[in-house]
Amino acid sequence: MKNFFAQTKTIKALTLAATVGIMTTLAACSSPADNNSASVNEEVKTEEVATASSANQALAQELQGKPVVVDIYADWCAGCKKIKPTLEALKKEYGDTATFVVFDVTDKSTTEASEARAKELGLSDVFAKYKAKTATVAVMNPGTGEVVEVLQKNQNKADYVAALDTTNKQINN
Repeated sequence: MKNFFAQTKTIKALTLAATVGIMTTLAACSSPADNNSASVNEEVKTEEVATASSANQALAQELQGKPVVVDIYADWCAGCKKIKPTLEALKKEYGDTATFVVFDVTDKSTTEASEARAKELGLSDVFAKYKAKTATVAVMNPGTGEVVEVLQKNQNKADYVAALDTTNKQINN
């Protein structure tokens, strides 16, 4: 009987440890708003950022001439799934006038590949800053390396359009 109670305690301890691990993972990829039915008009966290890199350098040549939209994505991220339809609509509408870059951080191999691609594109600092913040989208001016706006878990297409318009004005001036 003593052995039975010892096994039960071990199972309870393992269950608790697993639950804590799962909760930590969920907290890293979602906010309390993700667990509710969110409306498109709900307040969404945005962040202004001065530059993409400490050197304030232009991005890679292949990104020049139009705004760059950087999406930090993971298959397991609830926020990423929520903003996906908005980003797909933007790609259809702005595919010729903006460059869309997706950095997949789903697992170690996709994160490593994304990190290498970020380095090629001059986006290493942006990738390093946001790789742990899935469902983050940065709209950038490629000529200056400036991050014009950062939107997190934002489903409101109008916010992205405004950021793209602001960036286009900067590029064309």
